[in-house]
Amino acid sequence: MPAEIAVTGLGLVTPAGHTPEENWAALCRGDSLAARDPELTGLPVDFSCQVTGFDPVAELGRPLARRADRFIQFALVAARRAVVDAELGAVGDGGLGERVGVVLGVGSNSLSSYVTEFGHLGANRPERVSPLALPRSVPSMAAGEVAIDLGARGPNFTTASACASGTTALGVARDLLRSGTCDLVLAGGSESARSRMTATCFTRMRALSRRREEPELASRPFDARRDGFVLGEGAAVLVLERLTDARARRARVLAVLRGYAAGADAHHPVAPHPHGEGAARAITAALHDADCRPADVGHVNAHGTGTPLNDAAEAAALTRVFGDGVPPVTAAKGVIGHALGASGAIQAAYTVLALRHGLVPPVANFQGQDGDHKLDIVAGRPRPTALGAGLSCSFGFGGQNAVLLFTAG
Repeated sequence: MPAEIAVTGLGLVTPAGHTPEENWAALCRGDSLAARDPELTGLPVDFSCQVTGFDPVAELGRPLARRADRFIQFALVAARRAVVDAELGAVGDGGLGERVGVVLGVGSNSLSSYVTEFGHLGANRPERVSPLALPRSVPSMAAGEVAIDLGARGPNFTTASACASGTTALGVARDLLRSGTCDLVLAGGSESARSRMTATCFTRMRALSRRREEPELASRPFDARRDGFVLGEGAAVLVLERLTDARARRARVLAVLRGYAAGADAHHPVAPHPHGEGAARAITAALHDADCRPADVGHVNAHGTGTPLNDAAEAAALTRVFGDGVPPVTAAKGVIGHALGASGAIQAAYTVLALRHGLVPPVANFQGQDGDHKLDIVAGRPRPTALGAGLSCSFGFGGQNAVLLFTAG
């Protein structure tokens, strides 16, 4: 029988706060954190959900903060806090060791650094290009810097499956533990895509909400008046280990990762399958992997971007799997925006928190649904749940579908 995988630590840096407690409080309030973004001033879409109060020098020291781009800084802080939360003790001179891996999902990293350095080339000043330009901005350096910082000398991977990257990272980590390759894995995702180039690209694709006059109402997953997503940023790192090992060291088990599945729509570069076929297959496969019935699921943490096509396809997928009995649905992007490659890892952490508290947080700005598939959207205030299983869904460009199923610890 495959080994059961425990979640024993959480680290979060998001627009909702820098600790699990701050994030949970913001989720339960259910208010969007979208606001004007100085980085995007003058663009057609000039607002986002930003991580505030983050001082990389205070957190990491000047040398490390200087050599790391913002998405790497987030990953470092989240990983450090996850290790503390897992009560692994002080990381000594030898670090975490050879049996500890790091797997982080990154969807796009920060284009700001590239744009700055390309600007020097455009001005015919190659001597001004920083020698740190590549090592501080390539996606693999989030996992690399975490391993260096914590002395984790096991397998070190970066997953890139668009907005499913963080979820995929947790699935890969699960497999490393089940295979016996690692004894512990720091897994999650990190992203800081609040660049002018990223915002402009998504605006040109008509993917972003254009509610400039009321940005706090812009992110509204599954609502009939949704018109696109809001850019976010942040990181989440989860400490995963075999349940038997966690119990042997008397660790606090926050949740158990019971199921994981991934697949592809093979349909379109950016649009989901309109009937949610690929997403439904991934959900069904995750349930099968967990040996779990649809009726056992107490809530769904939906991908829920707030784009017309994505939410309609996800609603269709959930209806395909659950029929008339779709569990209560929440979607964190209403509060924190869309952190792209990190969003699945952040959702996973939020699913763990929901199971710990026995509550499903509300969806921000939700007033009513459209379309043929009516879901039980949690709105207004948190809703108690008696069932100890939570589904976390992630879908991305290229038809990437990845789903996790957690049960209470």
